[in-house]
Amino acid sequence: MSVENKSTVRAVERALDILLCFTMKNEWAMTEIAEKVGLHKSTVHRMLATLEERGFVQRDAASDRYRMGLRIWELSANMWGADDPAVISLPEMEQLRDQLGETISLYIRDGNERIRIQALQSNQAVRRVALIGARLPLYVGASSKILIAFEEQSKREELLADNTWPASIDKIQFQEQLEEIGELGYATSIEEREQGAAAVSAPIFNRAGRLIAALSVSGPANRLTLDKMREQAPAIMEAARHIGTMLK
Repeated sequence: MSVENKSTVRAVERALDILLCFTMKNEWAMTEIAEKVGLHKSTVHRMLATLEERGFVQRDAASDRYRMGLRIWELSANMWGADDPAVISLPEMEQLRDQLGETISLYIRDGNERIRIQALQSNQAVRRVALIGARLPLYVGASSKILIAFEEQSKREELLADNTWPASIDKIQFQEQLEEIGELGYATSIEEREQGAAAVSAPIFNRAGRLIAALSVSGPANRLTLDKMREQAPAIMEAARHIGTMLK
């Protein structure tokens, strides 16, 4: 590879590092981005100018802060195509939100993380706010347990054998939880990842029987008690089953 090509690839890497900053929060000052990605401010300024010109970021002139541009949404609209679970699941998620009164989320697995690809916020005054695009660890939370418990055995064993899991996780106890979840068809969590929050989740399988996503209902732990989650589980599993019938 020539020096020129190496330079070009490095420029792409830097531009992508800048764009990935927006997975952490919505708005950034140019100096904050420079500090985060470890580049000189003049370099970041030039790259942001190019990204802004192409529509991938937009700058608020009043605050001099940057946020994602509309071109990002154009790309994401074509990510899955006609069989996009984030789009197909929306009517069912809306119905479930109105029925149960809590925040509804849809997660997929990406390596050792889960990503929230769709969310509908509860209409209640006290609610759990779920941000689309958030990446969360796979070793904690109701949806995480679903995405492992109903995975193919070989993949499940590979995930559990990964050495990046925190030492505080008792894998034997965790495996026992997974077995119980497999029998119940749903998973629950209370303040496992976030203090004061609880969630109940069910798997979504496509028509071929492949695990696609986890459908989750979350809310304040003092409202979404274990008994309440057990009561709601059948409705969540039915919604997940219905979404799955629409996925290839």
